[in-house]
Amino acid sequence: MSENLSALAFRKSGEKNLFERMVDAAGATGTAATPGTVRALGEESLFGDALTLGAVSFYDFLKKENEGKKVFVCNGSACLVARTQEKLHHDLRAHFPAEEIGHICCLGRCHTGGAFQYDGRNFSGQSDSALGELFSSGKGDAEDRYEVVSHLQPAQLTAPFPGVEKYYEPFRALLKKERDWLAGELKDSGLRGRGGAGFPLHFKWSSCRASEGAVKYIVCNADEGDPGAYIDKYLMEQRPHSVLLGMMVAGWFAGAEVGILYIRAEYPDSIRIVDAAIAELHAAGLLGKNILGSGFDFSLKTIKGAGAYICGEETALLASIEGQRPEVRVRPPFPTVEGLYRKPTIVNNVETFSNLHAILTLGGKGYAKIGTAQSTGPKLLSLDSHFAKPGIYEVAMGTPLADVVALAGGFKTKIKAIQVGGPLGGIVPVGKISDLTVDFESFKKAGFLLGHAGVVSIPESFPMIEYIQHLFQFTADESCGKCFPCRLGSTRGAELVAKARSDSTYKIDRTLIDDLLDTMELTSLCALGGGVPLPIKNALQYFGDEMSPYFRAGSNA
Repeated sequence: MSENLSALAFRKSGEKNLFERMVDAAGATGTAATPGTVRALGEESLFGDALTLGAVSFYDFLKKENEGKKVFVCNGSACLVARTQEKLHHDLRAHFPAEEIGHICCLGRCHTGGAFQYDGRNFSGQSDSALGELFSSGKGDAEDRYEVVSHLQPAQLTAPFPGVEKYYEPFRALLKKERDWLAGELKDSGLRGRGGAGFPLHFKWSSCRASEGAVKYIVCNADEGDPGAYIDKYLMEQRPHSVLLGMMVAGWFAGAEVGILYIRAEYPDSIRIVDAAIAELHAAGLLGKNILGSGFDFSLKTIKGAGAYICGEETALLASIEGQRPEVRVRPPFPTVEGLYRKPTIVNNVETFSNLHAILTLGGKGYAKIGTAQSTGPKLLSLDSHFAKPGIYEVAMGTPLADVVALAGGFKTKIKAIQVGGPLGGIVPVGKISDLTVDFESFKKAGFLLGHAGVVSIPESFPMIEYIQHLFQFTADESCGKCFPCRLGSTRGAELVAKARSDSTYKIDRTLIDDLLDTMELTSLCALGGGVPLPIKNALQYFGDEMSPYFRAGSNA
């Protein structure tokens, strides 16, 4: 059935596809899940009422429960451990009734805490008086301030933008070369995807290039939903052309004519700034038909998400763009063979595309000199509000993690662990930080996960059992529901921990939770259900003594 829906969606994929119309339909009231809207969208798309309702009812910002919400409080991990949101919610109640206050995850204000969204703008760390001024007059300081530090000489991903003319000189030169030349440079560079899996980029791009089909797509996964991560947000808002150039290079290499940036609704500034950068490229003659007389046709557009963490998984993201319920697809076939609308598609995240400028300017071998033999190039990390100088830090792959902490001035509060790589990333005790380097191999060997490299600090005062419940509940809330291990396992896990915390007579059986975690890890369809056991196992391993009151005696916790 989904293949037929993909074909229908392709036929209707003109100026605004079905998903974009769903998002537009929710603009006035906050929901697209009204009978009249569902019927109209279903008839226009030929999906019908049931499938359309199944899609719109999934998204946080389209579902019926979102109707009438006016302000949204961030409930991501970084704001949770900062302990800022309870007071913020209390303060908001002075300006809004409870039914007008919703929740959102995550706004990328992890460096500050106290994050919320109001009237299409993000704010954080607002004083009581600033809140009053914002809601009475609409005037408020929404500027996002944080450190941006490069440990590289010269800087690569954080280098100052020299202007469109200068920045796109390598792209102009590329259009005069053979695609096999770029294939060699990509292989020499050793670039691995920065979305978490670390898959070699040249394999993915070459697979799409070799796939048959007159229509191909380039999709930028800008749905940076990991709480604690704001790396992609920084790049889109401060260095948008690095992302766009990478997509244009991918389009030229693979033979695609359309590039789509799927940007989460939680990042309204990113959407606005990327749209403006695309307009600059049109004005410079770098997008459109027969670019610079090369015979290469390429267009770029943004699509605004609607609040669904699972859309960070590439196949769910593609289903979302098609207007289908964003459920994970079974692979193979992989997106490079059957992707968007079942056409060959390259899907990479923001930071991955942003590395292409460095490869073009340094050459593949020059790029590979940065980092380690297996993990090459620069890497960005985002640090949360518990660091002395939170912000974006650029280092070479292989840099000691302790050096990153030192660059940020250390911690300003007493920390017992950090979680690196989002809610699916490992929980690293502070004593293990000195054992790790910023690369895929080091983290994997130590039993952790580098992932996207957003860092959330867990204070000594924050109960680890509460953090485990938060991870289970996050997975339960964000599961696409397609596979039982993720959908049911995360819910049962959250229930077990919640009961142990609320009822002192109830103790968790360690064998039971171990079996639950193993089942989720081994049998879940994607990395959401399969990944969340890692941090929970880390917590049980390193903080067993702290959590022993919640487990049955003799259960080794």
